[in-house]
Amino acid sequence: MKKFLKMVLAVICGILLLDVLVVAVISGLATPSTPSVPSEGVLRVDMSKIVITEQSQEADPVAALQAGGETLENIGIWDATQAISKAAEDPGIKFIYLKTDGSTTGIVLTDELRSALAAYREKSGNPVIAYTENPGTGSYYLASVADKIYMTPHPGATYTMNGISSQMIFLGDLLKKFGVNVQLIRHGKYKSAGEMYTRGSSSPENREQNQQLVNSMWNTMSEKIAAGRNITTAQLNDAIDNLKLCLPQDFVDCGLADALLDREALEDQLAVLAVADKFSQVKMIDFADYVHSKVLPSKASNKIAVIYADGQIVDGSAETEVAGDRFASIIEGVRNDKTVKAVVLRVSSPGGSVLASEKIKHELDLLKAEKPLVASYGAYAASGGYWISTNCEKIITNPLTITGSIGVFGMVPDLSKTASEVLHVGVETVSSNKHGDMFSLTRPFDQSEYNYMQRSIEDIYDRFTTLVSEARDIPKEEVDAIGQGRVWTGDDALGIKLADEAGTLADAIEYAAELAGDPNINNWNVKGYPAPLSFMEQMTTALSGKKPDYTVRLAKELTTPRIVALLPFEFRFL
Repeated sequence: MKKFLKMVLAVICGILLLDVLVVAVISGLATPSTPSVPSEGVLRVDMSKIVITEQSQEADPVAALQAGGETLENIGIWDATQAISKAAEDPGIKFIYLKTDGSTTGIVLTDELRSALAAYREKSGNPVIAYTENPGTGSYYLASVADKIYMTPHPGATYTMNGISSQMIFLGDLLKKFGVNVQLIRHGKYKSAGEMYTRGSSSPENREQNQQLVNSMWNTMSEKIAAGRNITTAQLNDAIDNLKLCLPQDFVDCGLADALLDREALEDQLAVLAVADKFSQVKMIDFADYVHSKVLPSKASNKIAVIYADGQIVDGSAETEVAGDRFASIIEGVRNDKTVKAVVLRVSSPGGSVLASEKIKHELDLLKAEKPLVASYGAYAASGGYWISTNCEKIITNPLTITGSIGVFGMVPDLSKTASEVLHVGVETVSSNKHGDMFSLTRPFDQSEYNYMQRSIEDIYDRFTTLVSEARDIPKEEVDAIGQGRVWTGDDALGIKLADEAGTLADAIEYAAELAGDPNINNWNVKGYPAPLSFMEQMTTALSGKKPDYTVRLAKELTTPRIVALLPFEFRFL
């Protein structure tokens, strides 16, 4: 008995010791909120050390533990652009040194960061100097904002500066081999999300819209790259299409880089620009530290609220994604907050649940009746993402935003052949009513059931087009013509009146400030909703076995077929 008690005590002591160690590790990983930065120096923006996100987020504790305490710093686009704006007015910042290799930031947020850097050059008169070793299309697009672009002369780098492309994966033939019959009910010949499960290749309409998307996005990017490098888009496309960018010197010869510099030569050049005798005298200011030091919470009492609808729109009150009930409650709280004088709805969503979207839109309509409401579009404002923002006073989009997708679909798989022919499982159903097993997945719809589902789809599509027609002042037949589930870039959306003007989140916030009566953004407390999870909240979530959404969203998109999320049947915008 004594031995047993000793063992129990030893286990308890071990657990307590482990808790102490975990707390110590957490304390060690937590970074100070206001780091000390030099009063003067060069602002270094190293894209391999940071990732620009919709909202600033403390480091993921699990990832930090796995990486030995080092992870990418998540910096929200508003904080990032505010820091760059402050740098333009900071006499201590001599210039910005931009390293673009290793960037994992999405193209729309990259474009907003690029716009902020361009504004920095214009306002401060100071240069932006870029350096790259492995230029890809996205990283080079960011670098092209710089006054000078330097590249390494060393061979062996991988150059993926070759334009943009989109790949579509189709599982229809594979699913049929396993006896799965995916029943797709939709309105919109371009509403293509369900095609992944029903076809072996793209429909002509889907191919058409994807080609137009990549063409429009590349036109926007290539024009900015060409302007930044003082060449023509024809020269840029010639270099890319004819594979002229193979060696470092090729970039110089084609006008895409200014010189090839090794590390020592680069440091000498940076020292000259910083007016220092040698590089060791140049003080480098880390961008993340500068953000934490300069972008501090405002003490202003009046607020501009930024509601971040970032992620898929889902039903319920989950802490991840854009959960309908949770966001409806958040919006209600913002509406009732008398200190909030204007609201920006920041949409970065490909859509999702119709019901959740309608709940969110209902609360936004109530809010707009009391306060100015402006929409700002991030990576996506498609389907449900567009639905919830139709009634905003102004829609400000990024030219690269995937926009529209005015359509609706639903899917229900029929697994009867899978059961009988693949698994050799017999299924018998006993039902109280004629259609009691309609959603059992063990038989296909009959014609009356299919018509029943189509009727609901048509009703939702009619409401969608009506909402857009009334909010955007477009005849309903025109909405139907540009709808049909088709997606557009933000640039194309401007020409068909789905958006009002091109701009950034900062532009939307400034416009909201004007509507609220004071255009000076420094007089406002810009507050984000919902608040991102704190470090300890993330740790609690991780220890409970639930990973924070922002770390797994992409993996989930790639590994979770949407067909699974549709059981039982629900209407989707995706």
